Amino acid sequence: MSAVKAAAAHIDWTKLSISLGLKPETVAALGAFRKRNEEARRVLTDLQEQKTSVDFAHYRKVLKNQAVVDELERSFKAFKPATYDVQAQIKSIEAVEAKALERAKSTATKVEAELADLEATLKNIETSRPVDDLTAEDVLKSRPEIAEKVDALLAKGKWDVKGYNDKFGYVTLF
Repeated sequence: MSAVKAAAAHIDWTKLSISLGLKPETVAALGAFRKRNEEARRVLTDLQEQKTSVDFAHYRKVLKNQAVVDELERSFKAFKPATYDVQAQIKSIEAVEAKALERAKSTATKVEAELADLEATLKNIETSRPVDDLTAEDVLKSRPEIAEKVDALLAKGKWDVKGYNDKFGYVTLF
């Protein structure tokens, strides 16, 4: 356990948050958690260093009522701190952690697949011809549904494309 504590003490949190690309909210929450954790550890260390024994002989000398001191001493010696079984809480925490890890792995695979798709799209865009070099035949060859739609409009006698004039203005020749 001390090796883990030593390793945790040497973590460069700023470098870690930058290298992982964490969002500012996550970095702030992590910083707040670390601060609370360090404060709790400091309080624990302070409490562990405090003297826990009671000098009942001193109180017998100082106080006139010896019965009170005797009763307090009996109560002090009979005191046993309560113990709690935290295994149920630990198991539920581990279950939540396992689900979170499973979701993270699922998200990572989805992100990797999307990233590969985006890289392929980017490579396709980089290697494609400029739009100025494309002809109508090239467009119709790559998207045959456009030719079908144009043929259907022409068969119905529609020569105008809906919304064209709104988008590009009226072009008329005199």
